[in-house]
Amino acid sequence: MRFATYELGGRIATGVVHADRVHQIDESVQSLLDGGLDRALEIGSRALGGPSTDLSEVSLRAPLQPRTIRDFVAFEEHVEGVRRSMSGEGGVGGGGVGEAWYEAPRFYFTNPYTVTGSGSTISPPAACRELDFELEVAAVIGRSGSSVSVEEAGNHIFGYTIFNDWSARDVQRREMQVGLGPAKGKDFASTLGPWIVTADEFTDRRDRDGFLELSCSVDVNGERAGHDSLANMGWSFDSLVAYASRDSWVHPGDVLGSGTMGNGGCLAELWGRRGEKSPPPLHHGDIVTMTVEGIGTLTNTVGESRRVPVVPPARIVDHARVRSERITE
Repeated sequence: MRFATYELGGRIATGVVHADRVHQIDESVQSLLDGGLDRALEIGSRALGGPSTDLSEVSLRAPLQPRTIRDFVAFEEHVEGVRRSMSGEGGVGGGGVGEAWYEAPRFYFTNPYTVTGSGSTISPPAACRELDFELEVAAVIGRSGSSVSVEEAGNHIFGYTIFNDWSARDVQRREMQVGLGPAKGKDFASTLGPWIVTADEFTDRRDRDGFLELSCSVDVNGERAGHDSLANMGWSFDSLVAYASRDSWVHPGDVLGSGTMGNGGCLAELWGRRGEKSPPPLHHGDIVTMTVEGIGTLTNTVGESRRVPVVPPARIVDHARVRSERITE
């Protein structure tokens, strides 16, 4: 079942999408997540018997407002290529894949407040000259849990959606030299959508190790940029849930990104392998389209940067003088 958030006549609504029509539900997606998958499926089934609207008449929004977003880095091929790209021009990284990557599914927290949906226009940071897309799939949590086992983790997944983790590579390269990971190079935009497809739809697409065998692709202005299988993840989504909840919690509305796929899942990977920025960074007017088998298509257009207030660089402090003045006082 496909649950969507959409706008119609200036009003935001929740609905079940079926056969290119959306059937309204009188509660939010977060309410459905809080109530659990079984209840949501019952509500959705009842809604299918009611009035509906053609999808062409509505504007899709992000299917949910995430409570948190943990973005993993679960594709080895992506790590290898991007580390080469990020090592240039005074950046960090280097060739190959670090040993620490193989030990556990690493992730970082990104910004839930700048999430957009399919069809939205993305404004890059004002300082960005190397805008990049990142093709991912995200699991949406529908049951709370702490230190969940891998065997039980699947019961905590409500469904899946497409995730574009937009990246300002030049900004990211500079700020990661501080050693705290990406910040403004990432948190200006993330896109989820076009809807959440419930986990029961993928039962027959899981291999014997629990990996989802789904074909995924990304196109820029109608030309294929990358293509991969979700089954090439180093860890299954069950393992991601288990690791995310270790010594912590996952709750309904949390989003766990797979990390960017290999074989052109982002431009930086290709730049690292080719030793040049080919294809070029995204620019104003580019249309990025991501398609994941069994989920759907997510499309966004690159817009113009917004004007932002200037933040000055750090002041230079004479630490010896300050210490001396404190002692004198």
